[in-house]
Amino acid sequence: MQLLVFILAYPLLWLISILPYRIFYLFSDFIYLLVYRIVGYRKKVVHANLSLVFPEKNTKELKRIEKEFYKHMCDMFLEMVKTMNLSKAEVKKRYKIKNIEVIQEIEKEKSILIPCSHYANWEWNVSLNLYVKSKGYAVYQRVSNKYFDKMVKDFRSRWNTTLITRNETVKTVMRNYKQGITSIYGMVSDQSPLVVHAHYWDKFMGITVPIFVGTEALARKMDLAVVFLKVSKVKRGYYEAEFIPITLAGKDTKPNEITKKFIALTEAQIREKPEHYFWTHKRWKHRDKVPPEYLIEE
Repeated sequence: MQLLVFILAYPLLWLISILPYRIFYLFSDFIYLLVYRIVGYRKKVVHANLSLVFPEKNTKELKRIEKEFYKHMCDMFLEMVKTMNLSKAEVKKRYKIKNIEVIQEIEKEKSILIPCSHYANWEWNVSLNLYVKSKGYAVYQRVSNKYFDKMVKDFRSRWNTTLITRNETVKTVMRNYKQGITSIYGMVSDQSPLVVHAHYWDKFMGITVPIFVGTEALARKMDLAVVFLKVSKVKRGYYEAEFIPITLAGKDTKPNEITKKFIALTEAQIREKPEHYFWTHKRWKHRDKVPPEYLIEE
């Protein structure tokens, strides 16, 4: 069954990927009408998330953010498909890196962890490897359909990026560290961990929730650099990336320091243009399960 679904879907995805940009974004407009107006995909979740984290905004403003988010989401997912036939020249034109020299200088000395959030276009982050010398890795979520999983790995690996799952991350980082191999690891780090696996809770957009601390743990254990990747949507189909150092020496940081800086940078990015954050995630679903030791008086 998995193979049959793949065989039926692949030609359509390939056709979408070669559409001229004008028609490509007209198609995205159609998908927006279908997803938002007709299907109403996760509208309750999006509305609940926006109302929760922006209590100061009125109904009209929340509705504007909601609509703009769905338009952006449709663009972003189709742009992921576009990667199947996106050339190096085209990705460099549409995904510009503001200060790649930050990474180029650090990689001369040590490996780098590059956390980012589900903001703007995280799919094209893999093009970073077009500008660096170090081995590049990207942490990804395996797709349940093995044929689509291979397809995703193939087109995300087009620019010399090696994809690894979250479970493979620690082993890969430690192996390269012990062998003295300078590497760069990109990871989307704003997901919500399972409560049973939560080791740290903090406020994110004003709400106390469990926070992943894997990036910090690796950085402190192996003295890695940590650089936040901020991606902004300049206009439709065009993005700009900026690297913001969190620490150049993980071993010199205090407990939770890296995590807190990551949260602060992510929040600032979201508040700039909230419509470009991925609001369909149930990021705050564990807010009613806060351990007593993390309860903070408002």
